[in-house]
Amino acid sequence: MSSIESIAHPSMPKSIRTQAKAPSLKALAVGAALLLLGGVALAQAVGEVDFARGVGFAQTDGQLPRTLGKGLALKEGDKLSTADGSLAVIKMQDGTRMTVRPNSEIVIQQYKFKEADPDNSMVMQLLRGGFRAITGLISKNSPSAARVVTKTATIGIRGTDFDARICTTDCKAESEKVSEKHRQNAVLASAKVVNSQGDISALDGAGARRKVVDGGSVYPGETLETSVGAKAVLAFRDDSRMTLGGATRFRVDSFVYDDQNPKEGRFLVSLLKGSMRALTGLISKANNRNVGFTTATATIGIRGTGLDLDCNDDGTGEACSIYTWLGSIEVTPLGQTDIRVLEAGQGLFVSPSAIRPLVAPTLQNLQRPDGVSVDTKQLFSASAVDDGKEGLFVFVRDGHIEVTTASETLHLGRGEAGFAGLDGLTARPTLMPLFLEFDRTPMPNSRNPLAATVLETSGAHALNICK
Repeated sequence: MSSIESIAHPSMPKSIRTQAKAPSLKALAVGAALLLLGGVALAQAVGEVDFARGVGFAQTDGQLPRTLGKGLALKEGDKLSTADGSLAVIKMQDGTRMTVRPNSEIVIQQYKFKEADPDNSMVMQLLRGGFRAITGLISKNSPSAARVVTKTATIGIRGTDFDARICTTDCKAESEKVSEKHRQNAVLASAKVVNSQGDISALDGAGARRKVVDGGSVYPGETLETSVGAKAVLAFRDDSRMTLGGATRFRVDSFVYDDQNPKEGRFLVSLLKGSMRALTGLISKANNRNVGFTTATATIGIRGTGLDLDCNDDGTGEACSIYTWLGSIEVTPLGQTDIRVLEAGQGLFVSPSAIRPLVAPTLQNLQRPDGVSVDTKQLFSASAVDDGKEGLFVFVRDGHIEVTTASETLHLGRGEAGFAGLDGLTARPTLMPLFLEFDRTPMPNSRNPLAATVLETSGAHALNICK
């Protein structure tokens, strides 16, 4: 017997049966609606809107659009859209925050996050406009787990804060409203990592650690660490190259280089532990007195050269094997004043208890850096790109971004802007685009985005909020 039949039994008077049936049918309709709404509500939320201004919607295929407003739950598959003069700040479960710019469309194509899960992933699709982002745990814990897909290129997020913008004619119009002059789009990194294997991390002066993958930057004062069995090649801006072996700690003490004035450059590095093979570059050729290597047992002066350093504890303390395979070097053991000159094919073993010649190199199984192919264009070079060019512009406030088209990959570090054109070619603009440099759209971590949007509307300039 159905539930309706049990309520409206034939033995009841007809009027009673009719009254009993009507509320039951209504209850079923309400129940079905609640069940449908409950299914929508139970769809897993991947984030929420933290702030919204103006007209904007979130919509999943086959469902009605939902108005963007503070607290609105966001789901995988949602397309977020903002109208002219509108924006929204969203926060994802892993801590990623994004400001969706006016006139933009972005799809949360894929999102999976569970703390400490190695399979976390985030894929956003930028269809129109742009955003400003501060990424969270997904990109920081796994350098290949987060990306943004556009029609022009794919942005690989390596744990970073960055802006992305698809430009048509709007970007040039914004730049024309800025009265300030363009500044140089300079590469701040001393070196970038290429041909790496295994786990590699960089520590800044404050001890903060980050993972480094191919294309990642190394800055003055930072220490690079490789795990056991790992290796990495460093390509410096002056064309110096270094191959680091496993279980190695290497520090960039000082690096100053201007390609217009290499004589004033400075290149000072320390091998704290482990192994490396080095080939010096343009600073050494212009003024080798400004180039030096330091180990636990000796300092090495360079005369334009290729050398090996292999330093580990031999039981009596730190000991280093030093070998020259190109040019010559000057070795001064710590605590001594005697300088020993080593020509190509000569080496020296230096420990707290002994100093003796080496008859053969000790790092033949580690590849020499002059045998590694390095695309310096993608790592350091710049070319003219007009603010009005159509395509994808990216600005990195911190971290590492990889811009990949069908034919090229461009690596961007802290303070760098990059471009991917409709033809699939990438470039690092010589000058910083003004619409990126002076973007007044509030940052996603702004304490008061409402006040920031008031400033934007009034036309007041923010204090270089790209930095």
